[in-house]
Amino acid sequence: MRDCLKKELKYRTSRSSGPGGQHVNKVESRVELLWYLEESNCLSKTEKSRFRMRQGFRLTEDGVLILAGEKYRSQHRNREEVTERFLDLISASIVPIKKRKPTKPTRASQERRIKKKKIRGEIKRLRRNRPEE
Repeated sequence: MRDCLKKELKYRTSRSSGPGGQHVNKVESRVELLWYLEESNCLSKTEKSRFRMRQGFRLTEDGVLILAGEKYRSQHRNREEVTERFLDLISASIVPIKKRKPTKPTRASQERRIKKKKIRGEIKRLRRNRPEE
């Protein structure tokens, strides 16, 4: 699946604001990764809907995911870094959510709870004002 997704990626480059001194003003080391969710043939419909549900805020109105990388001085390293981030994001987003299995409280925990309530109630009962006899 990773290779399939890599084939669908498009890249844009621009001048980076990161480290590099004067070099930054001459080369396009910043890399933007573009991926079109709806045009993807690598993900099933359910995986696409999971991705949209979990990462929809990252998508543009056209359904394009844009990730930028300008951490390194080299365009090649920025491309590798942003691609790895993308693949990690996809793999984390399409995993199905496990359903929670409801459990019952144990008998011991129920008894502890009742015991604490009785002690607390007794403390409050002893604090009450008694009418003078």
